[in-house]
Amino acid sequence: MSVSAPTRLFEAIHGRSEEFPAGQANRGSMFGSLKSKLSTKRSGKEAAANASDHPQRQSMPATRRPAAGTTNAFRDPDTRDAPPAYSAAPSAITTTAPILSSTTSQAPEADSAYTFLSTFDTIFLIDDSGSMAGSRWAETSRALQTITPICTQHDKDGIDIYFLNHPDSSFAHNVTSASTVHEVFSTVRPGGGTPTGQKLNGILKPYIRRFEAAPETTKPINIICITDGEPSDDVESPLISAAKKLDKLDAPAWQVGVQFFQVGRDAEASKHLKMLDDELAEIAGEGELRDMVDTVPFRGAEGATLTGDGILKVVLGAVTRRLDRKSKELHRSTNNGYF
Repeated sequence: MSVSAPTRLFEAIHGRSEEFPAGQANRGSMFGSLKSKLSTKRSGKEAAANASDHPQRQSMPATRRPAAGTTNAFRDPDTRDAPPAYSAAPSAITTTAPILSSTTSQAPEADSAYTFLSTFDTIFLIDDSGSMAGSRWAETSRALQTITPICTQHDKDGIDIYFLNHPDSSFAHNVTSASTVHEVFSTVRPGGGTPTGQKLNGILKPYIRRFEAAPETTKPINIICITDGEPSDDVESPLISAAKKLDKLDAPAWQVGVQFFQVGRDAEASKHLKMLDDELAEIAGEGELRDMVDTVPFRGAEGATLTGDGILKVVLGAVTRRLDRKSKELHRSTNNGYF
């Protein structure tokens, strides 16, 4: 019998044992060990309510995620479908996240597909170089305005927004409404280069220090970078350094995820993004370097736009792949008697 995405997430959070085949009752002690490998202790409600400030708050621990496929993050110009409506998530999973509105349209499957957001802090890194001015800037703003209420429904902390060139502002952290996203984007004027590596390093280094100090209470993060061009600095080094450090700390496979989304049709940007996705371990000279980077080069028709719903589905797919890969490794280890 197939298991739905929300059921998998619920079972992962609450330590249900149905993920393993029947007939393994004699493996009680082994399962207990495996379960402790896959999950960390939950923080108390007070700890969740007083989670630390930006950019990563100490709240819920790393857990398993639901399964779902990826999708095209771009909407073709002849498609005007709105993202699916979202309803409040089950209280057993989202006890720390508020229900946005009692009038929200009911779409249980669409809503439950994004319950994984309650387990992550969502960080957006936005390319504000000169080439992003105009329609690309408006497109990116609209995508984030769509995403923010969805994230807030599952995580009361909302989202954090960083820009490559514009100075960081507390106003752009813990954003919980589409109107605030609009205000943030209206205060930034695209201009300058594309120092993606420098900005990523400024986000990743302090986060990993926090995780090293308190691994059980440091919430996993997804960093979503939206850009239209090839970086003007070294992006590979901070990503490789972070991956090596996380491997050394034996962090869960999903502790840090970095997703790059390309807007525009710059061929060099597409080539570079593909390299980050496919060749990072080779560049690092590490055959077993963790896979924490996913890239989505532009693949829409002429005039297609990046959509908030498309972004979230790609992020969900990336989380699911890491979960499935780790689950298979642990299952093999169990069968080989390592646990």
